[in-house]
Amino acid sequence: MPDTDVLVVGAGPTGLLLANELALAGVDVVVAEQRPERSGQSRALSLQPRSAEILDLRGWLDPIAEQSLARLPAGHFAGMPVHYGDLDTRFPYQLGVEQSVVEAHLEGLLGAVARGHVLVGLEQDEEAVTAAFDVGGTRKVLTARYLVGADGGHSTVRKLVGAEFPGRAGRVRMAVADITLASADDQGWRLPSFGDTTAGFRHLIPLREGRSRLLFAGPEQQELARDAPVTAAEVQRALGDTARVEEVWWASRFTDASRQAARYRHGRVLLAGDAAHIHLPIGGQGLNLGLGDAFNLGWKLAAHVTGRAPAGLLDTYHAERHPVAAAALASARAQGVLTIPDEDVAALRGFVADLISDPATNRRLAEQQAGLDVRYAVPGAAHPLLGLRMPDVDLPDGTRLNTRFREGRSVLLDTSGRFDHVVSHVDGPDPSRYGVAGDQAVLIRPDGHVCWIGDDEDSLRAALAGVVTG
Repeated sequence: MPDTDVLVVGAGPTGLLLANELALAGVDVVVAEQRPERSGQSRALSLQPRSAEILDLRGWLDPIAEQSLARLPAGHFAGMPVHYGDLDTRFPYQLGVEQSVVEAHLEGLLGAVARGHVLVGLEQDEEAVTAAFDVGGTRKVLTARYLVGADGGHSTVRKLVGAEFPGRAGRVRMAVADITLASADDQGWRLPSFGDTTAGFRHLIPLREGRSRLLFAGPEQQELARDAPVTAAEVQRALGDTARVEEVWWASRFTDASRQAARYRHGRVLLAGDAAHIHLPIGGQGLNLGLGDAFNLGWKLAAHVTGRAPAGLLDTYHAERHPVAAAALASARAQGVLTIPDEDVAALRGFVADLISDPATNRRLAEQQAGLDVRYAVPGAAHPLLGLRMPDVDLPDGTRLNTRFREGRSVLLDTSGRFDHVVSHVDGPDPSRYGVAGDQAVLIRPDGHVCWIGDDEDSLRAALAGVVTG
């Protein structure tokens, strides 16, 4: 017998959210992480509106939101604001919170992570996956029915399964550093503003405990090797005379490289988050894209492992999430071009900024950046809501719809109760509130996406069978 149902390699936000989803469904899961302890490095710094919704659906948001540094009413497209105020969400803002805070809370919910496990070997057959780890110089072998690689952009899992990772190498080099300044910046959080990029850019964000995040790029960074250490002197030169750098806590280089795994599933091995796609980390899309992967995969893999999944359900993970990441990568590439230090690019930025100032264009980009425009291809008669995530609505009993997803199950939103002999329902508000005819009910998947709208029992049963069996 395998040691566990699912082995998740990587204890970042993607792996931890996935593991919690599996545990919620009663699946035995082990998370293996090569780092001996959490680094505490800030890493990503924002949760977009859809990520806030995802965490809220399971009741995991509040402790994270309480530690946020800011609630920004806008995101940005290459530094140009896109406003969230008019979006149909309970969270029309970007939560300024460090990745380390998200990881700490999700790991606390899970209870245990097998740390210090460096993956060195991977094999699979028709029954299980066998993973070999180096743990402090000792070889350790774990077996699982399925394995998910959530181990970042340099994924060992991806390499060991031989996954194709097409795309292009980076062309522009940038750097980021968590620093302490000799004098604290008290201006608070704000959106990046790249301004005139002909000589590069820099952006300073105050963090907690007197630290700040500096993001910068310029001629010097283009000349330095990708693996060259980011020195305090380099950070000071990028910062200029505005403040003196007292200490560099963490620093890293990155590029605008863009790659995506050709397939997210390789037999009993699946890829998620940065292991499946890398792009320029602009606008906080990386963390949020990974959380979306985990939320889509979690309930499907749980249903598959427990024998409740219809044929082909697990393969819809790739079918649904690959196009979402492809669109995000295209957006990141476009934004990357708009930050290149070049006079013609500066002219292009001015032209694009004028277009983004149009309210309709701004809203469309805001929905994309917020992660609220994702529509999955689900069967059924065409309806504007079908395949989209269901907005949180107030229910007649005074509760919210999102609170009904705490157990990770599908929800039938209905005002009549006529399908109660098929599946338990939730009394909803006037269906016209969400663009549905008065005699129709709405079936919502465990990840909050609408998978059926109708008024007849046979089609409801077919939709339910497409989500889980039994």
